[in-house]
Amino acid sequence: MASENKIMLTKDDLKDFEQEIADIFATGAIRAPVHLRAGREEHLIKIFEDNAIGPDDYVFGHWDSHELALLKGVPREEVKQAVLDGKSISLCFPEHNVFCSGIVGSLMGTAAGVAWALKNQKKSGKAYIFCGDMSSETGVFHEAVKYAVHFDLPVKYIVCDNGLSVMTDTREVWGSADPWFKGTKFEEKIIYFQYKNTYPHSGLGWKIKF
Repeated sequence: MASENKIMLTKDDLKDFEQEIADIFATGAIRAPVHLRAGREEHLIKIFEDNAIGPDDYVFGHWDSHELALLKGVPREEVKQAVLDGKSISLCFPEHNVFCSGIVGSLMGTAAGVAWALKNQKKSGKAYIFCGDMSSETGVFHEAVKYAVHFDLPVKYIVCDNGLSVMTDTREVWGSADPWFKGTKFEEKIIYFQYKNTYPHSGLGWKIKF
C-alpha cells in the first residue's frame, strides 16, 4: 500500500492559487498558455483523500493540472514558478511522481504502463491519471482502460466532466447524457464526476480561445 499523504490543502487554498495565477496572467507576465480551473476543488481533495494518494503513487495530468501538483505535495512556490516559466500545461515534477502533458490522450498508455510495472515489480503505489470528459472519448483512453481492466492493473482514470469540449457541448458530441463507460465493466478503473468550470477553457477568454 502506498504511503499515506495527508491532504493539508483546502478548497480555498486551491481557489486562491488559481486566482493568483489568473491575476498574473492578466498582466501579460506569463508568455505561454495557461488553463485555469475552478469548481472541482472538493472533488479532487476527496479523491486524493479517499485513495490515500501518497509519495509512492504516480499522478498524471494534462494541461489543467495546477491543483493536481499541489495536492500531490509539490510546494506552492515551486508550482507557481513552473507556471511563470511557461510550463503551466506541461507540469512535471519527477521527484514527486507528477507528470503532465499538453497533448490530449498522450499519457493514457503511460499510466497503464507505469501501473503494469508497479504490479509486476511488486512495488507499492498506484497510478492516477486525470482527464476531461472529451478526452475519455478518445480511442487511446478506451484502449488503456481496457488493458488496465484485463490485467487488473493498479491504476485509476479520473474523468473530470465540465460538460464542454473547449466550447462545444459534450452531450451534443456524445449523443447521450452519460459517458460511454457508464454501466460497463470498465467503470471499475474509472472515477467520474461532474463540475462547472468558471474559467474559460484556456486563459481568461479575452482575445483567443482554443
